[in-house]
Amino acid sequence: MPFQTKLAELNERKRLSELGGGEERIAKQHASGKLTARERLELLLDPGSFVELDQFVQHRCTDFDMQNQKFLGDGVVTGYGTVHGRTIFVFSQDFTVFGGSLSGAHATKICKVMDLAVKAGAPIVGLNDSGGARIQEGVESLGGYAEIFWRNTQASGVIPQISVILGPCAGGAVYSPAITDFIFMVEGSSYLFVTGPDVIKTVTHEDVTKEALGGAETHSEKSGVTHFVLPSEQECLKSVRELLAYLPANNLDLPPKSSTADPADRLCPEIESVLPDSANKPYDMLGILRSVIDDGLFFEVHAGYAKNLVIGFARLAGKTVGIVGNQPSHLAGCLDIDASVKGARFVRFCDSFNIPLITFVDVPGFLPGTQQEYGGIIKHGAKLLYAFAEATVPKLTVITRKAYGGAYDVMASKHIRADFNFAYPTAEIAVMGPEGAINILYRKEIAAAEKAGTVVEERARLVDLYRRTFANPYKAAELGYIDEVIHPTDTRRRLITSLRTLEGKRERGPSRKHGNIPL
Repeated sequence: MPFQTKLAELNERKRLSELGGGEERIAKQHASGKLTARERLELLLDPGSFVELDQFVQHRCTDFDMQNQKFLGDGVVTGYGTVHGRTIFVFSQDFTVFGGSLSGAHATKICKVMDLAVKAGAPIVGLNDSGGARIQEGVESLGGYAEIFWRNTQASGVIPQISVILGPCAGGAVYSPAITDFIFMVEGSSYLFVTGPDVIKTVTHEDVTKEALGGAETHSEKSGVTHFVLPSEQECLKSVRELLAYLPANNLDLPPKSSTADPADRLCPEIESVLPDSANKPYDMLGILRSVIDDGLFFEVHAGYAKNLVIGFARLAGKTVGIVGNQPSHLAGCLDIDASVKGARFVRFCDSFNIPLITFVDVPGFLPGTQQEYGGIIKHGAKLLYAFAEATVPKLTVITRKAYGGAYDVMASKHIRADFNFAYPTAEIAVMGPEGAINILYRKEIAAAEKAGTVVEERARLVDLYRRTFANPYKAAELGYIDEVIHPTDTRRRLITSLRTLEGKRERGPSRKHGNIPL
């Protein structure tokens, strides 16, 4: 066969592969408001950087006349490219081919790029748009999912894993995204559920729509399964690129450093206007965070879920940091079940990938109530405690106002080995708040005041006495639990100086296979 003929055959095979399920199905994909697998990769990756692998793979099924229904690539586009000039591995499921369903061959393609990502020490991003297991292949398809799950588990804490849900993701398919580090969804077109609405109606007689059951809003605000929700695929993929800019390639690398014109020694006078005079008045912790970090840019994670705790990425002097902060404007910043799990997962991610942790504390305690106790606040709260205690990256803590009870201990206190602990003069560090404490400490005085009809005045006096005696940062500073009581305007430069001091930090725990976090 002449050389030119062979080249023509190669080009034709490439053309057919790039067509996926054909023009008609591509048009249908566009009509539903969705991009194709390849269009998504063009948006995610740097222009011209994509290198495709396994373009000509086909399924091996011969049942149900499947031998006569074959498409080059078999419903998933795999390969590697760059984001901001740094290598990542990718797979993008093609809904135009068998609804993006997973066959044995389809799974093998995904497994290959996952293995290469671990070997190369590069992140992997999966673009999910699939009807689930390919029923015609039976157990081979199920085995393919399990092979992917196993690799997700082995890669956990070794390379960043990001799942982007750009269509349906149902049944066993949901467990791969669940193991990965971050999940993105798009409003109105992304769905995650173990069992769909039809099955639920048959089994439990509940009527529920796909959107209400497993849409982006449900998983970002109620279940906490997804971390980011965007209004369009274009904005979603842009946000994935933004996240990757904060992350190292693997667990042996340091996070990338960015240039910034924001001076390291800049003062933060805005903080004084954020902190209220009243200890019981809410304020927005984001106001403090944005005053401190480079250029006020905060990449918030899980923004719609457990709003009483704020988590996300930022930079200080150009270097990535992970931030955890109580949010006094929601549930007074109390820790509850959802916030504890949200924070623990984030802290463990940062520790896995050498990202220093900065904790801003204003916590009156754990949220009280039977619902929390019955739901297991003890074990769930212990997850956050465990995560902070186990983390060996540089840990800095700033107590802005309240730090009461066990929640003080949990929020990266000196006692669970935070490296530098700072407090504002407005900090209140005590076993409990003044109103509750005086009921225990001054029972007799309050009882006598009730008889005398002066209880209001007496309670006010005792609260003031307690605040001056205990609810301040100085007792903790006397004991060395607070390294320094700082002026709020000095927060940025004190944190940056501390991070530079800790650049060479080395800390190893006892030898063990792994700990047993209270799941």
